[in-house]
Amino acid sequence: MTGPGSEAPIRVLVCDDQELVRAGYVTIFTAQPDIDVVGEAGDGRAAVDLARRLRPDVVVMDIRMPLLDGIEATRLLAGPDVVGPMKVLVVTTFNLDEYVYEALRAGASGFLLKDSPPRDLVNGVRTVDAGESLLAPAVTRQLVGRFADRIRHTRRHAATEALSVLAPRETEVLKLIAEGLSNTEIADRMVISRETVKTYVSRILTKLDLRDRVQAVVLAHRVGLVGVHD
Repeated sequence: MTGPGSEAPIRVLVCDDQELVRAGYVTIFTAQPDIDVVGEAGDGRAAVDLARRLRPDVVVMDIRMPLLDGIEATRLLAGPDVVGPMKVLVVTTFNLDEYVYEALRAGASGFLLKDSPPRDLVNGVRTVDAGESLLAPAVTRQLVGRFADRIRHTRRHAATEALSVLAPRETEVLKLIAEGLSNTEIADRMVISRETVKTYVSRILTKLDLRDRVQAVVLAHRVGLVGVHD
């Protein structure tokens, strides 16, 4: 793990099939003293090969690429069966399909839209490198909308059973996470400290045997915590 002020920069692999997009990312990243672009890939297969060879700290991954799409590339680099999974930040255009959901299930540590400001892209890399997870609020809102009908038909007792290990306040925090709120926003909403929120998040991940915040969001959607009681 690295970051601003660290001796070693964050090593980033940029993967996108559009050369101009890759060039833009490289320009943005290389302008940061704490980020070093170690490679570029124009298709999913090259992304996987380069990532395995270079072992970057963060892989910035597009979804729609030739030869191997970004979802499968992410699964091969960060999926549940991968030994020593890498951190993948998916950055892509978003339309209402299941690509986002599948990318998160494949093991992505974060998801940003391509029209996000450069500062959000840079901060996204830093956040993922720090071991935290990132979901752009717009992405979370779209996910909730996309799966609203499916969520409403989820059996209520199934959701209750899946989350029965959580205390009421932990369930409340999980719901806010699934709605796309940051730790600071959750702290403000619940009128508690940010450190307390971090403690709740840690307990949630441990109790539900989840790797990170993104997996918590996916689980909350799957069991119907978001949308069912709203």
